[in-house]
Amino acid sequence: MIASSHLSLHSYLALAIITPFELAVFVRILLRPHRDPASRIAWIVVVGVLPLVGILAYLLLGEVNIGRSRAKRLNTVLKRMPQIPEQTTEEATAVVPEHQRHLFLLGQSISGFPPVTGNTADLLPDSNATIEAMVADIDCATEHVHVLFYIWLPDRNGTKVVEALKRAAARGVTCRVMADDLGSRTIIRSQHWQAMRAAGVRVAVGLAIGNPFLRPFEGRIDLRNHRKIVVIDDRITYCGSQNCADPEFLVKPKFAPWVDAMMRFEGPIARQNQFLFASDWMTYVDENLDDLLSRALPLPIAGGVPAQVIGTGPTMRYSAMPEVFESLMFAARREIVITTPYYVPDESLQNALCTTAYRGVDTTIVFPAKNDSSFVGAASRSYYAELLTAGVKIYEYVGGLLHTKSLTVDGELTLIGSANMDRRSFELNFENNILYYDTALTEAVRERQREYIARSYRVTAEAVAAWPLWRHLWNNLIATLGPVL
Repeated sequence: MIASSHLSLHSYLALAIITPFELAVFVRILLRPHRDPASRIAWIVVVGVLPLVGILAYLLLGEVNIGRSRAKRLNTVLKRMPQIPEQTTEEATAVVPEHQRHLFLLGQSISGFPPVTGNTADLLPDSNATIEAMVADIDCATEHVHVLFYIWLPDRNGTKVVEALKRAAARGVTCRVMADDLGSRTIIRSQHWQAMRAAGVRVAVGLAIGNPFLRPFEGRIDLRNHRKIVVIDDRITYCGSQNCADPEFLVKPKFAPWVDAMMRFEGPIARQNQFLFASDWMTYVDENLDDLLSRALPLPIAGGVPAQVIGTGPTMRYSAMPEVFESLMFAARREIVITTPYYVPDESLQNALCTTAYRGVDTTIVFPAKNDSSFVGAASRSYYAELLTAGVKIYEYVGGLLHTKSLTVDGELTLIGSANMDRRSFELNFENNILYYDTALTEAVRERQREYIARSYRVTAEAVAAWPLWRHLWNNLIATLGPVL
């Protein structure tokens, strides 16, 4: 009897301590701006069912916060940066046809970059060829090389870029290098990073983790710089899904090869990636690049490709990336083809993709058959039945981890870059993409997409219906937690 009373007293005290914290967290969840109802409900359920674990999880992962000092520094940098030079009125009005102009206006409203014409571009054959092209461009650089990667590994391809940068610095070329502290931790903490610094390469770490126990009090630890940017001499830039690593991707070898797509652009579009790099660089390095950003744009190439950089991130407009994806879906009239490794959409994006198929557009999406995140893979498959009912064609790629993020519309428009179709890319990561209008260059990407489909198997409604009950339950359970993943 005494033991029972003792237990009841402890239980009462525990509830008395936990309940006020729970209520405070509930209020915090409900008052946080820019959080959709599904996300609020998911967090309330987690905190309510598992109070101690849920409260800790919300404090660590529930809010989009890079830290007050970082946000203040970034906002100061963005306000101070010069306006990007524009092309002449004649050039600007001829950039894209009228029926596609609204899409570029949306992109401009996000990053402030207007579409620019007069660019050339090439889709690189594969990951190794991409690194070889980068190294060749770095070896030909005469003024500066700017490099930013989310993941940079000290493997064969990673060290090739390291050596090219060291050679460029030895020639007197200004080399600025930034890597995300989480994704590139192995090379940042290796001799290669110190060797670059010793050779005269200026190195910086993005979103430094610092003390992981104190990091949550300064901002979320999993907000990362997911961008992949290379700018050379203000006229060459790369954009796509590839990190600076071998396709064998030794940190996750059982999913290899990583299958990526990267494009090399030359022309005025390089300046827009330059602005994104500079905003990241000046946030963490006390160096002013305004003079470089204020130069006149490189001369456009006659008959070149109209293109626009779209940069997004947790300090920019909420849901900017979903707006881009959904607008491209609604703009499609004949065909839309998407490749993405991670698909954890919000309700609006899922509805947009289904609606695109319902209104008669030939709609195709390609995922990896084996995802390096079992949770994301399960969440993605929970949406298959609804997509298939709407008429979306779903393929799963079996030649490795399909990591390419690409979207083509009607054989005219292409969006390529670093952003996935998941909430992490929507809310937590800094991303960079390029939208361009060109039939020939879009056909090059379409051909690559066809190659992916040829190495995939088609997922049918019958196959999904035949999944065992436990698999449906698991997929739907993980998808329910999608707003908190």
